[in-house]
Amino acid sequence: MNDNDGTAGRGYDVAVVGLGAMGAMTAWRLARAGASVIGFEQFGLAHDRGASAGESRLFRMAYHEGAGYVPMLRRSRELWDELSRASGLPLFLPTGCLSIGLPDLPPMRNVRRSVEEHGLPHEVLTGAELAARYPQHLALQGEIGVLDVNGGVLRPELAVLAACERARAHGARLLHHTRVDEVRWDERGGGVRIEAGGTRYTARKAVVTAGPWSARLVPFLRGRLTVKPLVLTWFAPSDPGAYAPERFPAFIRDTEGVHLFGVPMLDGMSVKTGFADVWEPLPGPEAFTRDWDEERLRPVSEAVRRFLPGLHPDPVRHDVYLEGYLPDRTALVDWVPESGERVLALAGFSGHGFKLAPVFGQIAADLVLAGGSGFDLTPMSAGRLA
Repeated sequence: MNDNDGTAGRGYDVAVVGLGAMGAMTAWRLARAGASVIGFEQFGLAHDRGASAGESRLFRMAYHEGAGYVPMLRRSRELWDELSRASGLPLFLPTGCLSIGLPDLPPMRNVRRSVEEHGLPHEVLTGAELAARYPQHLALQGEIGVLDVNGGVLRPELAVLAACERARAHGARLLHHTRVDEVRWDERGGGVRIEAGGTRYTARKAVVTAGPWSARLVPFLRGRLTVKPLVLTWFAPSDPGAYAPERFPAFIRDTEGVHLFGVPMLDGMSVKTGFADVWEPLPGPEAFTRDWDEERLRPVSEAVRRFLPGLHPDPVRHDVYLEGYLPDRTALVDWVPESGERVLALAGFSGHGFKLAPVFGQIAADLVLAGGSGFDLTPMSAGRLA
């Protein structure tokens, strides 16, 4: 049911624009802290267009992007567990997460640094040990495996719905199918005005978590945020039992320029895999399409044929979503320049943000309500993009 009654009603402490993973988690943490919250989503809750969908997402602490993320990942895992308990929903499946690659590759060095510097439970597997324990993968000579014991699989659609319901339970008002046309702050030092669905709403502050649509609402991101398709594919196994969650961890591998990730069989019939951001950028989210022919999917099929020989190399299905990328593949988590710390933007998670969504929601709530965060957000500042 849409809560929009066509009137602006009272002013709110915080408006959250976009209720995908980041927005839903932000609304939950704000409302839980006692703030009056209004949230806006242009589609339905847990919709299938942005980056917060696709049946499953990887969770890993042995992080290819750098050991500096591990403290955030630890807190994020605690919040995932809290949300699971509060909602009663199975949001996290503890399969472990297996990284495969040559030990001197930068992503694999980051994985090793993550587990060693932060004392994470893990196993390092030689090529022979990898082949013996996980024959589903065809490892090349010299490659190793690093099993992140605390890794696993998240269920994105359930997670977004769970966070929205917890936000509502704490008093948040969430309007779905309500497109925000403008976010404007008062130049004279007042609050923020939100124009949405023909109605004006007011709040002391706003958090824009609009994913690929963020540049439409935050002019600072225009020319900086690139929209790309996120293509996911599912392949049928010849031996389904070999790809069950208890035998086949979530995985991510970098081999000879191929960046392939995947999860065990969750639907009883197929194994999901995906590529990183190898697809051509789109002119904008309005160019979204799911019409991908066999030729465009061929690179994924060839990677599966080569590295996962137990899977039939023609996908049984595929789906396409949208994601926003920044030039350095690092998110923006900062006040919009010139907004006077009234509009906070979370954008450009570049394909690796979902696992961190709860902690970013907590960070956004802390910035808005307390003026700071216990995490070092310097790498995510607006200044580095200026």
